[in-house]
Amino acid sequence: MEFFKGNKVYDFMSKSKIFAFVSLVLVIFSLFLIFTKGFNWGIDFKGGVEIQIRFEKPVNIADVRNLVSKEFKGANITTFGSPNEILIRLNVNQVSGDVQKSLGEEIKKLLLPLGKVEIRRVDIVGAKVGNELKEKGLKALIFAIIGILIYVSFRFEWRFALASVIALMHDTIISLGAVSLFNIEVNLDVLAAVLTLMGYSLNDTIVVFDRIREEVRKSKINDLATLINVAISKTLSRTVLTSLTTFFVVLTLFLFGGEIIKPFSFTLLVGIIVGTYSSIFIASPLLIWLGFRIDEYRKKLAEIEKRKKEKEKLRQMYQGGVV
Repeated sequence: MEFFKGNKVYDFMSKSKIFAFVSLVLVIFSLFLIFTKGFNWGIDFKGGVEIQIRFEKPVNIADVRNLVSKEFKGANITTFGSPNEILIRLNVNQVSGDVQKSLGEEIKKLLLPLGKVEIRRVDIVGAKVGNELKEKGLKALIFAIIGILIYVSFRFEWRFALASVIALMHDTIISLGAVSLFNIEVNLDVLAAVLTLMGYSLNDTIVVFDRIREEVRKSKINDLATLINVAISKTLSRTVLTSLTTFFVVLTLFLFGGEIIKPFSFTLLVGIIVGTYSSIFIASPLLIWLGFRIDEYRKKLAEIEKRKKEKEKLRQMYQGGVV
């Protein structure tokens, strides 16, 4: 299936500076939000108690707040997807395993005047565990970026690696900026979404880079901007088809997957859009700005091919008993 038929070449690179400016504005705005507004950390990272309850009938959340605040000062109480689903967050950082059950029962007794109550889940994370999870999550992101840099450098060339990592950082920062802007709760699911996004974005970028490398080998084009336009145009149908199918799947999760999965699906939704955009308008132009030269790369590829042929020749001679 092809969205863009024929051999038409689209001139993406002529608009690269405009898109670079837009990306720069988005990255700066995202960083501003991250460092000023910050994140809405979930209990996975800040520690505490999270209790999800369900009433038989919709209730007034103000009544729930009044009853709970009598026993637990400073409790954060919000609806959770529907008027009869309530989420209670308590700043309790050190509790034993026995308290998990007693907390649920205590909340249940407090809210009985409002109707029949069902305790759906009680999650408890200590402050120390939350800090450890935050630290390990940051390490996971750093190791992922380092691994990507090493892999792409080995698979392609250092400029490809640097361009892909810059594009990844671009995608991650803008996605996290959107998470901060819309006050999405940051938990382990969001961390998983960011790592998934990095893999998705890298895959999309590698497909484009692989086509660029193939064009360098096969075509006689010596202008890098023109060659990149040809490569992107040839992969455009694949990129759009893959992105749209993934986008609609994640959109379905976001709309119908329930409140628990919304932070994960929201982060992926933003990441898919930004990742598809960056593989075309950010990663590819970076090759030009980083000084990638077609003639030098062709010489390098020719030397690699020559060494392969020499090794193959030596292997055949050894098998034939000549060496």
